[in-house]
Amino acid sequence: MTLTLTVPPKVTDRAFARLAEINDASGEAKALRVAVEGGGCSGFQYDIKLDDPAEDDLVLERDGQKVVVDSVSLPFLADAVIDFTEELIGARFTIDNPNATSSCGCGTSFSM
Repeated sequence: MTLTLTVPPKVTDRAFARLAEINDASGEAKALRVAVEGGGCSGFQYDIKLDDPAEDDLVLERDGQKVVVDSVSLPFLADAVIDFTEELIGARFTIDNPNATSSCGCGTSFSM
């Protein structure tokens, strides 16, 4: 499968605001790393964690908060939207990925 990067992922104001709350509460200034890994119930899965930026990362920054995507994951996240939602089942970072052809009910696994 050949993927071409057309548009980098977007990060919502809500996601940046939640990251700022997390960093303020911890007293650290970590970036939110969004990566794509093989596995999960649909073939690929998202890995979202706090981390430090690496040299080859795409850094999306607003108000001092950083969301980073490594160069391997970047084509899988072209034109995706990284958001933060609060629902009855809990609060979490989410990814709306137009490249995914299907996804799993868990919300972290998808196929292309």
